[in-house]
Parts: sequence; C-alpha cells; structure tokens
Amino acid sequence: MNAKVLKSKLANRLKRKRRIRAKISGCATLPRVSVFRSNRYLSVQAIDDATGTTLCALNSKAISAKANKEGAAALASAFAEKLKEAKVDSIVFDRNGYQYHGVVAAFGEALRANEIKF
Repeated sequence: MNAKVLKSKLANRLKRKRRIRAKISGCATLPRVSVFRSNRYLSVQAIDDATGTTLCALNSKAISAKANKEGAAALASAFAEKLKEAKVDSIVFDRNGYQYHGVVAAFGEALRANEIKF
C-alpha cells in the first residue's frame, strides 16, 4: 500500500472513533474499556471518563500473547481478572474505530465468557 491509502484508512478509522466516542462514556461504576490493536500487540484499558483516569490497563506483551484471536482471548481473561479485582462487573465497550470483527470480536466475546457484561 502506498502512503496515500494508509493515510485515508487511518483518517477513516479516526472519523469512526470520534463518532463512537460522541455517543459513549464511562464512569467509575461503569468504565469504558478501550481496545487498541496494532500488528504485534493488543492493548486495553478501563477508563473513568468523569475523572479522566485509567482504572486498570493491560497489553498482550505483558502476558506474552500475540495479536491474534487466541492472544485476544488470553488477554481478555487476564483483563477480566483485573476488572474483578477492581470490583467492576459491567463495562461500556469502546472498539476504538475498529470493526467488531476478528481480534476485536474475539476479545469482546472472551470478556463476555468471563462474566463481564456490556
């Protein structure tokens, strides 16, 4: 891909991200869980938008997982444990402009399997 195509793909994702973030926000009891996907790793964080603080965060590098569906499931189970330690059982899922497909969907379904509601 050339630079022009990459710029337009990134611009489209950021446009989707802004549209999504205009509709959702998190609080201390119902935090927003934001997912970032790169070619090598996944990063997730639970955010309280009312105070602008991160309640807990985790990335796939810390648990030695790759950015594939199996790695996303492993990251989700580890992240669910951190959320339960923080006494959070319901979240608002922020897909960060990515399609709910593939790795992002695998992460979301694994969170649901670990009894985190959204």
